[in-house]
Amino acid sequence: MNYYIVIPAYNEEAFIALTLQSLVSQTLLPKKVVVVNDNSTDKTAEIVLAFAKENPFITLVNKTSEAIHLPGSKVIQAFHKGFETLDNNYDIIVKLDADLILPNNYFERISSTFEKDAEVAMVGGFAYIEKNGDWIIENLTDKDHIRGAFKAYRKTFFEQMGNLKPAMGWDTVDELLAKFYGWKVITDSSLIVKHLKPTGANYNKTARYKQGEAFYTLGYGFFITAIASSGNSGMNKSEVFITRSYFSRRMSIFSSVVF
Repeated sequence: MNYYIVIPAYNEEAFIALTLQSLVSQTLLPKKVVVVNDNSTDKTAEIVLAFAKENPFITLVNKTSEAIHLPGSKVIQAFHKGFETLDNNYDIIVKLDADLILPNNYFERISSTFEKDAEVAMVGGFAYIEKNGDWIIENLTDKDHIRGAFKAYRKTFFEQMGNLKPAMGWDTVDELLAKFYGWKVITDSSLIVKHLKPTGANYNKTARYKQGEAFYTLGYGFFITAIASSGNSGMNKSEVFITRSYFSRRMSIFSSVVF
């Protein structure tokens, strides 16, 4: 299966070379990798261009935006910028962070999972962080949830949900939509992704305000809509309850880290 990757990047000179090296070392190489340099003031662009020179499937796109780190909106707007440059000849589209080290067989396993089950909407591994010299599972990791840092989507589902939503909570909303439409979300605990910059490290007061705002608009608004339309959508009361419980669990896990 052909897969394309979009990597939003803001001042990632410390990590992006490791991420790109893990991509060019994959047993199943990506057809295209687009790195979106989102107003970086460091050497992010230079590092990407050096990799692009040796690996023609890697390209750099420059984007100008506010320097403030607003999780969700800024990142997904950068993703959209990169996605706009791609053609339609992919089977899997991947949103990847610029501070990860993936195992060499990561996308071979991801692709195999999609190929084996046509009902799978998205697949991902588990995030690990370094602590006292050891790699331990990151506390945001959940066996029922794929981290926003490494989302891989089947093209059919990606088009069905209408791309990623540029607001905090996007990486929960996509999974809710997958469940709502009857797709499967698969996590693979054998795929250990090293997360070099722990989640929440760059969040500020404005970002936290935006988090609450987005959870209100994307979260509870979604459930009101889901419950109101359950009679026509085929979603019964128990399914709505399960979906609402899933979202509430994701909120509590995330809030415990960010706040």
